[in-house]
Amino acid sequence: MSLSKASSRFAARIGSTRAARVSSASKVSSSTASPILTTQNRTLSTNRVISRSNVVSGKSLSGNYIQTRFYAGKVEPFRLADIGEGIAEVEVLQWFVKEGDVISEFDPVCEVQSDKATVEIKSPLSGKVTKLHHKINDMAKVGQPLIDIETAGGSSSASADASAASTSAAPAAASHAAASHDSGDVFNEITTKSGAKLKVLATPAVRHMAKANSVDLSSVDGTGRDGRVTKSDLLGFLQNGGQKKAQPAPSASASHTAKPAAAQAAATAAAASAPILSDRTEQLRGYRKAMAKKMTEALSIPHFGYCDEITMDGLSRLRNELKPAAEQLGVKVTYMPFIIKACSLALKRYPLLNSSINKDLTEVTYHASHNIGIAVDTPAGLVVPNVKNCQNLSIFEIASELNRIIKLAQENKLPPSDLQGGTFSLSNIGALGGTYAKPVVVVPEVCIGALGKIQKLPRFDSNGNIIASQVMQVSWSADHRVIDGATIANFSNLMKRYLEFPNTMLADMK
Repeated sequence: MSLSKASSRFAARIGSTRAARVSSASKVSSSTASPILTTQNRTLSTNRVISRSNVVSGKSLSGNYIQTRFYAGKVEPFRLADIGEGIAEVEVLQWFVKEGDVISEFDPVCEVQSDKATVEIKSPLSGKVTKLHHKINDMAKVGQPLIDIETAGGSSSASADASAASTSAAPAAASHAAASHDSGDVFNEITTKSGAKLKVLATPAVRHMAKANSVDLSSVDGTGRDGRVTKSDLLGFLQNGGQKKAQPAPSASASHTAKPAAAQAAATAAAASAPILSDRTEQLRGYRKAMAKKMTEALSIPHFGYCDEITMDGLSRLRNELKPAAEQLGVKVTYMPFIIKACSLALKRYPLLNSSINKDLTEVTYHASHNIGIAVDTPAGLVVPNVKNCQNLSIFEIASELNRIIKLAQENKLPPSDLQGGTFSLSNIGALGGTYAKPVVVVPEVCIGALGKIQKLPRFDSNGNIIASQVMQVSWSADHRVIDGATIANFSNLMKRYLEFPNTMLADMK
């Protein structure tokens, strides 16, 4: 056979092979959306080797072949799920993704704010973002799509309707359990040295994989939402020979999600303080909208007021003595944790103040938990998160929890769990300089106290001598449909005794 004929046959064979490849690539391209050129390993896709000319342009780059990923699935709308509390719409504060981004399951998608809390929404699917349905500051309706995600196939549209909402902050273990049971998550239970039971969060698929590999999920460090053990966590654990990996440094995405919230709060504060050159009308949103609703409800309550003053000299000395111990624990101790604990101890004696009345005015519910709310002034408006189960917490534990919720409130990052379930409220108006106030009851609670600033004032001692004393004014408001004057006065007197003689709190602590 001549060399020219052999060359011709070889060229024809190469041409037919290329044509077959091009034809195969064209079939894939025609059955899906436009091909997506990516090198991200996390993308759910099908690997195919095709001619670069079919991906990049119509120009022939003969002999050049690359590994390209195609999305062979359909576009799934990710809908805003019902996040409870009767919320029908939320405001989109910021987007963490843009159209064309490739995301994985549990990646943050956006941050939204209802009239009760700020929530970070995370993706329930892996794939490519094809459309954002809302702009920043738009109101998104529950049940309507937030984004469209082009998946790699095999995912049902029902999975995209389940919201993966969470916050960057880590709530208490009890809050994790309650929130996760609502969303159908699965737990493995572990017991700490102190005997407390905690929950390990994982999806059913991850739990099944763990069971198949005889892995106790309590041994795996979770990096997902609220400490969730993800599939990658479990695979990494198995690849590491069943040993925990060292904790990684905070990711860029985590810091990215924290900074915009602070920037949003700063922008809101700047807008509020900017001079108004002309009239403007804006919608009530977020915390201010919630305050408008609550105060409107409170109009139906007949308020009963009671005021008194408390000498804080003894508590001031005790606080100074406990400061070094608190600093060793990394806890900032103000007067407020002592006041909260004194209120909780007094509520044990007068539980009617820790109750709520139904709308028909036929039943009163006495709450076992003392979830004491603290009014916090934030750039986004007044918000009242609460410290859960104060009756079971030490003063240092209350201080630590108080520091946490105040920090989250100022960053506009409070999760719904910190805003729900309050049974009694305090407003530290004295932090802004006030002495007396007339606080408004937070429905459905029946009592609220306003704390004035601590002042050094002249007072008489037991011998009739004038001395300098630290004095705080306290103003109470109660629902007079439930609370009578004697009850609020007796409660206030008991709390006053605890604060003026703080050692007496030890007698009633368990």
